[in-house]
Amino acid sequence: MLLIVGSVVVVLSVIGGFLLSHGNLLTLWQPYEILIIGGAAFGAFLTANPGKVVKAAGRGMRDLLRGERYARQDYVDLLSLMYDVLVKMRKEGMMSLEEHVDNPRQSALFNAYPRLAGDTPLIEFITDCLRLMVGGNMNPHELEHLLDVELETHEHEAQLPAHALAKLADSLPGFGIVAAVLGIVTTMASIGGDTAEIGRHVAGALVGTFLGILLSYGFVGPISAAIEHRAQEDGKAYACVKIALLSALRGYNPQVSIEFARKTLSSKARPSFQDLEAHLKGQR
Repeated sequence: MLLIVGSVVVVLSVIGGFLLSHGNLLTLWQPYEILIIGGAAFGAFLTANPGKVVKAAGRGMRDLLRGERYARQDYVDLLSLMYDVLVKMRKEGMMSLEEHVDNPRQSALFNAYPRLAGDTPLIEFITDCLRLMVGGNMNPHELEHLLDVELETHEHEAQLPAHALAKLADSLPGFGIVAAVLGIVTTMASIGGDTAEIGRHVAGALVGTFLGILLSYGFVGPISAAIEHRAQEDGKAYACVKIALLSALRGYNPQVSIEFARKTLSSKARPSFQDLEAHLKGQR
């Protein structure tokens, strides 16, 4: 929602200010300038990035329109799921989790939380961690190092679309200058002709510079930053799982381990201690 509101504010501010200064709105309609800037920028974006990053950038912009990936209730479910896992591990031993880890789609433990069960990357991260604990006989320090490496890789991949769009935003003013230079070339070819026609060519050239800067700082740059913020926020769920499992491996009881995990969440999405406690008691 904020993405749409912010974009509308940018458009209204720029166009409104132009109209209030007695500008002619039709002067800004320069389809050939748009073609030069948009086409060249898109082509450069395809050249600079592998296919998976291009697709991820498209998904990232789509996801911004859908709102937050994990709401407060999702984190309550995640903490509850980790609590169930840790309780089962403590009461029945590590090997009791083997069937759930090998086939999470058929696991009653995971399917008790349908929304999380449909989040394949997160479930795979949880089961991979548990598989290491079940079959690896690892101490907390070894597991922590492995999880840190995996989370760094996950964060790097999640940030790639944002970095790619940021570079695209940096290039847009340059493509605006390209469009402006081509407009000046056309203008120079019209020297000696009708003065009004020369004025239109000069206006079109200047609009090219204007569009490149506006697209860069008003739209693509902010979208890049929004995708980066979202990726950082989504990574909190993985950090939450990591802390819960490491705390349990260090010998803390499930309730304390879940409290450590809860502390990793941002204040906006973090359920309160009382709410989580009441939720867990309700389940029991």
